[in-house]
Amino acid sequence: MTSGAPRALNELGQSLWLDNITRDLLDSGRLQGYIDDLSVTGLTSNPTIFDHAISRSAAYDVEIHRQLDAGQSGEELFFNLAVQDLTRAADLFAPVHARTGTVDGFVSLEVSPLLAYDTRATVAQAKALHAQANRPNLFIKIPGTTEGLQAIEQAIFAGVPVNVTLLFSTVQYKAAADAYLKGLERRVAAGLSPDVRSVASLFVSRWDRAVTAQLPAAMRNTLGIAVSRQAYKAYRDVLESDRFQRLENVGARAQRLLFASTGTKDKHASDTLYISGLAAPNTVNTMPEETLLAFADHGAAPHTLPRDGGDADVVLAAHAKAGIDLTALAAKLQSDGAKGFVESWYELHGAIDAKSRVLA
Repeated sequence: MTSGAPRALNELGQSLWLDNITRDLLDSGRLQGYIDDLSVTGLTSNPTIFDHAISRSAAYDVEIHRQLDAGQSGEELFFNLAVQDLTRAADLFAPVHARTGTVDGFVSLEVSPLLAYDTRATVAQAKALHAQANRPNLFIKIPGTTEGLQAIEQAIFAGVPVNVTLLFSTVQYKAAADAYLKGLERRVAAGLSPDVRSVASLFVSRWDRAVTAQLPAAMRNTLGIAVSRQAYKAYRDVLESDRFQRLENVGARAQRLLFASTGTKDKHASDTLYISGLAAPNTVNTMPEETLLAFADHGAAPHTLPRDGGDADVVLAAHAKAGIDLTALAAKLQSDGAKGFVESWYELHGAIDAKSRVLA
């Protein structure tokens, strides 16, 4: 029996994805339970998640030892571990993938964050990882940086499904959507199918965390949802555009908007703030395990995001009047996000190296 609040979102047409992956999550049957009971229909990962999964448990030790014996090390060893986990997860979501006409049921694996500003290397790794995983319902995550946008277009043209990550604003979302459409248009021009899937991941809660100290109490925890509402309007505009409809007529599918970073950072705010507040059909909300369980336990019935963005522009204007430079902050959040994943990447490899020395 699926829980009421997650089921209500699912019935609205929004996909609930889990923003977590660990070997224990798979081995214990917990992920399968979330699929069966909490309407979870996909999963995302990132370097920080894998860093915590590998460094804070012994669940990977046997496989690390086996990989070392096979001569693997460093980044190659890590990606072997990650692909093992994510292909297992992809197989659990395969029935969802089939049942939804291949729209849902995806898992995501990120390219090395060290490549965030290297287009050619990003595309090469995206192709290699997707081939290694060999699952139709696996996205390769590529950041929506300027260099990343070029990689997204090329990866889509090459037929690699892409989760565009580290988007923080409507402008950044539109750039990601443009890169996706360019990739599809190039495929059509080359006589290839435009049915290559993608999501565009808008990070939400980091906005509010960044400005809390600069705002009066009444304005706190309102910026992330306002940015999301504005981006949702832009997303609907893209879907209704002549440009996308021409592609849709020859077999393309929507690059769905995904709300990411939806765990509440403010302990004084609702722990389901960014779930109940971001309900919208044909979108995705990927959430931490703690947030998923909280929403299943006491989540409120969601109100659908307004097609026109509602009061988004008014709220954003109020923040600008309060001294928040939204354009500069969006750029900073994206840059800081990329740097944060690099730090986690180094910590992850440090943990693997330390375990390798012990296990060797």
